[in-house]
Amino acid sequence: MPPVLPIADDDCSHAGAAPEAGRVLAVDLDGTLVRTDMLHETLWGALSARNLALSDALRALSRGPAALKAALADRVTVDPASLPYDARVLARIEAWRAAGGRVALVTASDARVAASVAAHLGIFDAVHGSTPERNLKGRAKADLLVSEYGAGGFAYIGDSTADLPVWAQADEAIAIEGASGLRGAVDARGRPAERITSEGGDLRALVRTLRPHQWLKNLLVFVPILADPSHGGWLFTWVLAAFFAMSFAASAGYVINDLLDLADDRSHPRKRNRPFASGALSAATGTWLAPALLILSLGVAAMISLKLVAVVVAYFLLTMSYSLSLKRHAVIDICTLAALYTIRIVAGGVAIGVSLSVWLLAFSMFVFFSLAAAKRLGELSDADAAGRTISRRGYTVDDRRILSQMAISAGYIGVLVLALYIDEPYVQERFGAHRMFWGVCALLIFWISRLVLVANRGEMDDDPLIWSFTDGVSRLTVAAIAALMAIAVLW
Repeated sequence: MPPVLPIADDDCSHAGAAPEAGRVLAVDLDGTLVRTDMLHETLWGALSARNLALSDALRALSRGPAALKAALADRVTVDPASLPYDARVLARIEAWRAAGGRVALVTASDARVAASVAAHLGIFDAVHGSTPERNLKGRAKADLLVSEYGAGGFAYIGDSTADLPVWAQADEAIAIEGASGLRGAVDARGRPAERITSEGGDLRALVRTLRPHQWLKNLLVFVPILADPSHGGWLFTWVLAAFFAMSFAASAGYVINDLLDLADDRSHPRKRNRPFASGALSAATGTWLAPALLILSLGVAAMISLKLVAVVVAYFLLTMSYSLSLKRHAVIDICTLAALYTIRIVAGGVAIGVSLSVWLLAFSMFVFFSLAAAKRLGELSDADAAGRTISRRGYTVDDRRILSQMAISAGYIGVLVLALYIDEPYVQERFGAHRMFWGVCALLIFWISRLVLVANRGEMDDDPLIWSFTDGVSRLTVAAIAALMAIAVLW
């Protein structure tokens, strides 16, 4: 039998329906008391801390879900204070206790995880959780509650169809309605039921976790087709497909990154509002959402060519390497970010079946290195303003000067590459108004200089490319550059 942990009673001031003295309210943990799933939380926590390899997790799972939960609890210490609790469930518990009832935490999560949550809240009279020998879910949970409190001797609050066997033995059902078909299944019991509408999992939270505003960076896939005025027609459709393939792959990476960074995000003043960190979406949702997005991305890419599939796979693997390790290494992280920008242009070239020129690749390499250095410069400026001397990216605030120099010099070299490109006979023959590119060079020098200045002041709170679409001066500069390029191409 799972261990039972007595917890000291606390005084509660909430009023509620008066249960008989000593009557028990059994409360589920995952998706009920907390708006997430502790199995998936601890899995991603172990992967993030490198305390458990995915292969080790699969071997533990082969021995059963309870063995996996125990293996994860061995390796991950959950901070119960940071979990996204459902305030309405807490209020319901307090009202029950205030009316003289007892409360038990009964969960399929590992008993040690349950005990830490109970100790933190101090509102449970008993705690029941899974052990390596017993997964306390569904019928097993119902049997335990009947053995402890008798059939019909308890009320139960849960959130999924897996709790139906428990509600069948309870004299009162309280359901967090998030699962499809749960309302009808609970009503079919023919006994009193109370419903609490789920707060998480709405469409807005799902869209937010995909970060569609970050898809703006994938507009870089259109660079190859815009750089050569001879391309058009159906080729534009192929590039559009490449745009969505890269965007879905990017969103899969964002989901995985958010799951790996759950603990850090919850302690961050801004990132704690992200869907997974806040509990608007459960970690269990993210676990299936990431592979679904990746499969969708590869499916769209396969409609164009296998070469594009290879590019998308390379982009995703590099993104994962960055999230798991490379972002913690100074300078290597900047080079990786520059490569991720450049791969987007490569994807556009592969989509229309053209080889990218050395000029375009050289220009991209230097400009994107500049943007990546500016991104880190902005983060260090934020850290300095907050009184932090060390960032999580392997830099100190004393590195701001060298990062500023790196951003400025790389950006100016990129402009120099463009200037040398203008002087090529091929360019003068192909573009009737090729001198317009000199205006582009001048505007790029202004834009890069201002971008580094803003980053150094700590006034850039997003990716440089995304910031460019939100900053008024940058929008005007980009519009002017686009106008000059259109004149050069169409003249």
